[in-house]
Amino acid sequence: MTTTPFTASALHERPLDVICIGRLAVDLYAQQIGSRLEDATSFARYLGGSSGNIAFGTARLGLRSAMLARVGDDHMGRFLIEALEREGSDTRHIRRDADHLTGLVILGVKDRDTFPLLFYRENCADMMLSEEDVDEWFIASSKALLITGTHFSTPRVAAASHLALTHARRHRVRTVLDIDYRPVLWGLTSRADGEVRYVASAQVTDHLLRILPQFDLVIGTEEEFRIAGGADDLLTALRAVRAVSKAALVVKRGPLGCTVIEGAIPASLDDAPTFAGPRVEVLNVLGAGDAFASGFLSRWLRGANWAECARVANASGALVVSRHGCAPAMPTEAELQHFLTVSERPQTAPLRPDLDAELAHLHRVSVPRAKRDELYVFAFDHRPQFLELAREAGTSEERIPLLKQLFVEAVAQTESGRRLAGKIGVLIDGRYGTQALNAATGRGWWIGRPVELPGSSPLVFEPGRSIGSALVSWPAEHTIKCLVQYHPDAAVDERIEQESQVLALYAAARASGHELLLEVIPSKRLPCGPDTVYRALKRLYNLGIKPEWWKLEQMSAAQWQAIDALIDERDPWCRGTVMLGLNAPLEQLIDGFAQARHSHRCAGFMVGRTIFQAPSQRWLAGQLDDAGLIREVRASFETLIDAWDRAAVAGCAA
Repeated sequence: MTTTPFTASALHERPLDVICIGRLAVDLYAQQIGSRLEDATSFARYLGGSSGNIAFGTARLGLRSAMLARVGDDHMGRFLIEALEREGSDTRHIRRDADHLTGLVILGVKDRDTFPLLFYRENCADMMLSEEDVDEWFIASSKALLITGTHFSTPRVAAASHLALTHARRHRVRTVLDIDYRPVLWGLTSRADGEVRYVASAQVTDHLLRILPQFDLVIGTEEEFRIAGGADDLLTALRAVRAVSKAALVVKRGPLGCTVIEGAIPASLDDAPTFAGPRVEVLNVLGAGDAFASGFLSRWLRGANWAECARVANASGALVVSRHGCAPAMPTEAELQHFLTVSERPQTAPLRPDLDAELAHLHRVSVPRAKRDELYVFAFDHRPQFLELAREAGTSEERIPLLKQLFVEAVAQTESGRRLAGKIGVLIDGRYGTQALNAATGRGWWIGRPVELPGSSPLVFEPGRSIGSALVSWPAEHTIKCLVQYHPDAAVDERIEQESQVLALYAAARASGHELLLEVIPSKRLPCGPDTVYRALKRLYNLGIKPEWWKLEQMSAAQWQAIDALIDERDPWCRGTVMLGLNAPLEQLIDGFAQARHSHRCAGFMVGRTIFQAPSQRWLAGQLDDAGLIREVRASFETLIDAWDRAAVAGCAA
């Protein structure tokens, strides 16, 4: 079998680019950098396992990847499947094992070279992969099959891996071995020594030498090739590998880049084609090899030459060593291209990708996200307004939480009755709406939560000054919503106060990973012209603030189009704009919809009091029962949905 990269003509021959077999587990990373694992107090959960990381990383770089593995029929197994699916990886052949739990790894980052690592993999699900899980025609549907060395370490997974290799060779599927040597997983160290990367073992060497002839491409570190060849001297080990294998050998050399050897092993490793990578400040090296393999395969499977394969592989690895975690640290194509442009300029010192604002933004926004091209959002995050309604009705504010739960039921009925999955949203507060938020979460809705103290100007955050601490407890699917009264012509000290608060919020959103919606309403104490909102947004963009969403008042078609042009110029990754209601009469909202429909960025509306005001008054006063409230709220909400849809039709006709 040939060992050169794919030709471009192979791109459309098979539905999958690569199938990955190997470890698929959950990583729990200590969030305290520099701490002993004994002293860690909190952990971040990520998808992990080298093969899982590569399936994830190659999908993120645009390959049609698939995972062949087992996970537990448990919450962590479902998390792994969903994480891969979000990236676009095929999970149809991940079996849910009811008898074994999903594997788990606990990791710390003491310094760039020290990372305490504990594998909780006793009889875990991914090591239960069996021959019955390997479908010949699934293997035949891919251009390449990647297997990691761990999946030859026990008889059961070795048998499944060998069967997959047999099918691959029969159907001319390229085969890739990521040596992925972990001595602890071969029983060569104590269970507490998971970070040990090399222990000589004749047994492991013999095992690897037997399987090496079945591969076209072999990727490994210098230590991994030493174990594969059974020699302390790298060149001697490489010659032993070459004696049994015609594969292209890709030797990862850390900060030196990588070397690709197609034929005979040279007298010096530097005599083979060697490709240097960018120098970066290292946070930790965990996951760098999986990112390297993902980058390499993303070009190898598209017919690129070795230099391009190595260029992208080295850059991918460099980005991951500068970040926390493995899979979520993997780059997208957009950030990879940005980093390549930066890294190929002359360097006088190691790069700091973690300090590159544009790179951080691209890593945040260019990953796959739930499709939100159209949004119908019922906003009932109001707090003083509901308190006033309760007082007017002569009832306790303790009834407000139940009222908001009924709103969730009304929205659910609208979604179901109108078949609006993926288009429904809600804005709910945490003061009166905690139970409503819990009921709304997990349905696939767009969910926003306010953080501003109602009516505050200058802006004050309701959870307190440490807004980032409050976000720790939020579900990842919740979007931060913040109303800021901001006028570009306000006094300098007033503007600086508002800008400082919004900058702090934006930093907190980037740290927490939550999307951000900024609702910008210019103060009515100052004159507002046709370009006031435009200039307010432009100023915030000038400060480097790039929220996923903007929530704006009704404007003319020309004003909406000017906002479109600004967003297109400053942040093409912006999710869009939405129109707010401000308790406007229905007729006024419908006219606003018609104007907003001239915008290609406006995704929909977020309206509250127009929908809930009248029925809430009657329900709180005991004049309307629960079913009646739901019925009236639905009627108003669906009237707005119909009006938005009619405005779209009218806009197309015009």
